Amino acid sequence: MPQHKSAEKRVRQTEKRRTRNRLHRSRMRTLLKKLVATTDKAEATDLLNTAKAYLDRLAAKGIIHKNKAANTKSTLDRSVAAL
Repeated sequence: MPQHKSAEKRVRQTEKRRTRNRLHRSRMRTLLKKLVATTDKAEATDLLNTAKAYLDRLAAKGIIHKNKAANTKSTLDRSVAAL
């Protein structure tokens, strides 16, 4: 348990950020699963644009690393192109 006021605040801030980051990661994974599961090229293209925009947003906020976002987008591009 924290012994100082600043440590108590840090615990509160960390918990708030952790829950927010979990929400974003969960939404990201859901978008990616939905995109991989689709077989329709037109629908996949729409989902790809949504997923890429979301990955860029998460990378900008620092929730995921920018290289992870780039690698994921590249993989998704190839999977959609193969449809």
